[in-house]
Amino acid sequence: MERREFLAAGAASVAGALSADVTASSESSAVPRQEVQNVAALTFDVFGTVVDWRTSIIREGRQLTRTRGIEADWEAFADGWRSGYGPAMNRVRTGALPWTKIDDLHRIILDDLLVEHGIEGRLDEDEVDHLNRVWHRLIPWPDSVVGLHRLKSRFVITTLSNGNVSLLTNMAKNGGLPWDCVLSAELAGHYKPDPEVYLKAADLLSLPPERVMMVAAHRSDLAAAQAVGFRTALVHRPLEYGPDREVDLTPDPRFDHSVMDFVELAEQLGA
Repeated sequence: MERREFLAAGAASVAGALSADVTASSESSAVPRQEVQNVAALTFDVFGTVVDWRTSIIREGRQLTRTRGIEADWEAFADGWRSGYGPAMNRVRTGALPWTKIDDLHRIILDDLLVEHGIEGRLDEDEVDHLNRVWHRLIPWPDSVVGLHRLKSRFVITTLSNGNVSLLTNMAKNGGLPWDCVLSAELAGHYKPDPEVYLKAADLLSLPPERVMMVAAHRSDLAAAQAVGFRTALVHRPLEYGPDREVDLTPDPRFDHSVMDFVELAEQLGA
């Protein structure tokens, strides 16, 4: 499926959900919970929360199969790339590597994957660089753009991702993500879940932490944000790691909100 078709299909599916939301909201207006009424800004994790990294990488790998005849287990390739993400950041966190952008960490992981999957030497440097920048072209979840527009009508909305600023900017341009600004762990010189990342974001927004809400699909990210005073919203993304994973979709009482998508979050926050 091409990018335009993917986005169009997503928009169509969300349109039906929005129609249902409008009907429901006419029957009972959503009022934000008291403890989050003072929230002025929402900061969003991006990989997995806003965009579908796994489907995007698999799709580009299959494109290489069609155009270059390069056969690989692209599902395993995508999962391997993502699983290298945490250990690579930890090398920076522990001082084994100096501060290194996510683009460059992705390239370190990719070079190993090309060897592991028998692709090394079959792509020239420009092609490898283009593949590495697939992370700049990740496709939003079907509800992301519509939900973000609704949330933007009431709050400042921004990324708060380990992705570097240029990556996040290109991703927003590619996917039509309507951020008010792009904040990155790069600006703090730390990676999440280090507390410096969240505190730097609040400082750059000129807000105390309790007036910022972290939105993420990952509980560890939310727990770290909560520890420095952020409000929190858990967005379940059951397909992040593919359709064959068992996912706990029960609401998590540790966080202020637990929702299935951004449209539901907007409803709960009165946006």
